[in-house]
Amino acid sequence: MSAAKCGVDSDVDVLVVGGGINGAGIARDIAGRGLSVALCERDDLASHTSSASTKLIHGGLRYLEHYEFGLVRKALAEREVLLRAAPHIMRPMRFVMPHAGQRSALLVRAGLFLYDRLARRELLPASQTVRLSCHPAGRALRPQYQQAFVYSDGWVDDARLVVLNAMDASEKGACILPRTSVLAARREGDLWQVTLRKADGTVKEAKVRCLVNAAGPWAASFLDAALQRPHTHQLRLVKGSHIVVPRLPGHDDAYLFQHEDGRIVFVIPYERDFSLIGTTDVDYRGDPGVVRISEDEIRYLCDAAGRYLVTPVQPSDVVWSFAGVRPLLEDGDAKASAVTRDYRLEVESAGAPLLTVFGGKLTTYRKLAEEAADLVGKALGQPGTAWTADACLPGGDLFGAVPQNRSVLEFDQWGSSLKVQYGWLDCPLIGRYAHAYGTRIHTLLQGRAAMADMGEQVLPGLYEAELDYLRRHEWATTAADILWRRTKLGLHLPAGAAQQLDAWLAVHPAAR
Repeated sequence: MSAAKCGVDSDVDVLVVGGGINGAGIARDIAGRGLSVALCERDDLASHTSSASTKLIHGGLRYLEHYEFGLVRKALAEREVLLRAAPHIMRPMRFVMPHAGQRSALLVRAGLFLYDRLARRELLPASQTVRLSCHPAGRALRPQYQQAFVYSDGWVDDARLVVLNAMDASEKGACILPRTSVLAARREGDLWQVTLRKADGTVKEAKVRCLVNAAGPWAASFLDAALQRPHTHQLRLVKGSHIVVPRLPGHDDAYLFQHEDGRIVFVIPYERDFSLIGTTDVDYRGDPGVVRISEDEIRYLCDAAGRYLVTPVQPSDVVWSFAGVRPLLEDGDAKASAVTRDYRLEVESAGAPLLTVFGGKLTTYRKLAEEAADLVGKALGQPGTAWTADACLPGGDLFGAVPQNRSVLEFDQWGSSLKVQYGWLDCPLIGRYAHAYGTRIHTLLQGRAAMADMGEQVLPGLYEAELDYLRRHEWATTAADILWRRTKLGLHLPAGAAQQLDAWLAVHPAAR
């Protein structure tokens, strides 16, 4: 279904509230089982928590210390499922953890031994111990760090992962409605009567058989305000903040640093020219929609990185920062960093069914969505069949519709073939398109055979053809949608680029 033409029907089987990774994943799974689905999100897709992660697909090495073996096993199993499904927006990554003495070397080795074996690995190499004086990663580190542990996880473009799930849902018949709020929802017999308000202020009533509350940080407040329903689980809102600095000298590897307070901080190569440093864990009690990094958090992250790196990191080096609120399942732990990242699905089936998602993490979103779809199907008497473990996300079908290791291992070769097919495009541009859109590059470039066919270059490296694709297929409407969520071009463009793009969008209506 075209992103531009979608409008909610008066009656649908399932309405999903929340356009983050859990909501988009649930809508995708349910739509693929043949039920009619609508998803509404009061802002843009991935506007909040789901675009503010550390950009990792990982098992969560540190969760082993809290004995969350089930969660780690589930996340480790999902790493390679996701890598195969979307190799264009994900990639394997090696992490270097210098030994700093907070944990014994024997304990770390034991943890990595377990990490390597809790789930089957086909794509990611096993962990190893290295001497930093003999390893390239040692060049960026202070000389007192002599030994390190190296292990594997994955990197992901988190906001694009949300959009790809929404695209797949849409292509399977779901109606995706960004910038649409739920004003109220009430049960009327075996249906929900839901009042929706669109961005233009128009209000619409819809009848749905099942309501899914995937509102993330707002899940509990949605139950309180829109539904006036009690709930048994509590959320603990924890702020995680990140900073981005110019690429640090010698920063070719991802690092995991153990801070003096026992927390860990990642330093990750980012967007070719930058290094990403995060994250913090701070209890949060404000509005999740206006969360910001604090000066104390910036100093904390700079200090944590500076303790290990030869090149110090100063607050004045920060070129961009972002923060998000993680809706964690309250487990009574005193430390925010120790609160479980697992999830709970609560189903209320007295009358029209209601499913609420509490907690969760990016890596396990597909499994969460599968379990949610099972529960919704059971509640509606239409269980359907789980299918997403063996399906590519849009653009991930490099060598066929079935996910395969080849797509991950041979991504660079596939990208090189694009440079031959579209030899008239600049190599950096085609490289960016390959990683952002995968095989959907052919949709973006359909009917174009020369740079003149790309339309106006609205900003450096951003052509009218890409803008048309993003507005037509990915629900992008503003400069922020385009420069910071669909792409990260905002990092590479001069001041004033967003205002310039918004002005262009205002006088060039989206194609229908």
